[in-house]
Amino acid sequence: MAITAPMVAALRSRWRTPLTVGLALLLALGVFTGTEWTYQRALDSLVNLGGRDSASNALQTVTRSLLDMESAQRGYLLTGRAEYLAPYKSAQVDLDSALRRVRDHYQRDPELLQLVETLQERALQKVSETAETIKLYDASAHQAWQGLLNTDIGREKMEAVRRAADVLLVTEERRIAAERAEIYSTLAVGRFSVHGLAVLSLLAYAFFLRKNALLQASQVRHARQLQQERDSLERQVALRTQALRNLAGHHVNAREDERGRVARELHDEMGGLFTAMKLELARLRRVPELPPVAHERLAGIEQRLNEGIAVKRRIMENLHPSALDQLGLITAIEALCRDMAGSLGIAIDADLSAVDLDRNAELTVYRLVQESLTNIGKYAQARHVQVRLVQVDALVQVSVHDDGRGFDPDAVPTGHHGLLGMRVRVESHAGQLEVLSHPGKGTRIEAALPATPPTPEAVTA
Repeated sequence: MAITAPMVAALRSRWRTPLTVGLALLLALGVFTGTEWTYQRALDSLVNLGGRDSASNALQTVTRSLLDMESAQRGYLLTGRAEYLAPYKSAQVDLDSALRRVRDHYQRDPELLQLVETLQERALQKVSETAETIKLYDASAHQAWQGLLNTDIGREKMEAVRRAADVLLVTEERRIAAERAEIYSTLAVGRFSVHGLAVLSLLAYAFFLRKNALLQASQVRHARQLQQERDSLERQVALRTQALRNLAGHHVNAREDERGRVARELHDEMGGLFTAMKLELARLRRVPELPPVAHERLAGIEQRLNEGIAVKRRIMENLHPSALDQLGLITAIEALCRDMAGSLGIAIDADLSAVDLDRNAELTVYRLVQESLTNIGKYAQARHVQVRLVQVDALVQVSVHDDGRGFDPDAVPTGHHGLLGMRVRVESHAGQLEVLSHPGKGTRIEAALPATPPTPEAVTA
């Protein structure tokens, strides 16, 4: 039976996949085995290295603790102040812990165990010497402790501790260097394994890139379409947001116009009525032979009439501040601050500068300050308030800062629309409002509005 080319291709195809899979599995097994071996060797070396670092630190702690104890001892003997005993006792605790760690580390090292025992013995003798001098000092045996210090026993013990510690430290440094060399060797083996895996991975990655090109092109087209849709949605959102701002500004202006109209009608109608009533009262007083009771009644009526005039004036000012139209923004805010300071019983400092704003923007600034001071009176429990108005280049900045109890701006209860109303007013003039507050740290309301450019007539003038 003749073997044809299709049969050869079929045989190759049949064996190619199992062979490829087998080689891949063999490679993966080799890489896994090598990596695991490298990891275990490096881990063992790191564990040993950590133990040796700990031993080195413990040896250094032994020397340092003895020096600290000696310093505390000398300070106590020189001054007699008990404060020096606290670092002495602390250093003694550190010394005991360090000696225990050193002995545990060298427990299975008979080559250095004798040296460790010598170190421990000399250190304990040094501790005993310092403790004895302190004991003699406390017993007022001054000649005895001075004589003990002059024998240089402590210095000899300290030198013995240093020599033993230096030998152990040099040994540990040599062993640490050997452990590091072992780690470097292990890492080199792992590096070559990783290099081989990287080469094979690059080949597989090249194949993947070729297969993934069409998918990437499709993703790019899809992303471009999504970006176009996103841009279109953002434009629509911006247009709708601007329309809502314009509508909100229109509503605010319409409400203020209506309040101004009502205030004017109150002034014209009620003012005329009250004036006529006061004239009638004046005429009645000039009537001859009025009984005293009538004069008392007339005085009561006049008092009620004056109270009604005051109520009318207060209602008109709440509806629309007359000082804003007649005297300007700065004077109106100063009057508002004085009135609120008197009614709330707190100090209000006003730092106001001339700014360029149109009529509606001035009213917005006035209402912002008014609403802020009203909220301070209701909720803040403040002792001091600062109001600031300034123009920086083409930006008008207004702020109201109090030292009250503050609040969380993100947790305003439902139904409180004061801050929202301020924000709507400010944003209707293309401005920005920021509320900075934290419980117990006061509140700061900051707004920035674009200044109104001067008219050509004003520039000429």
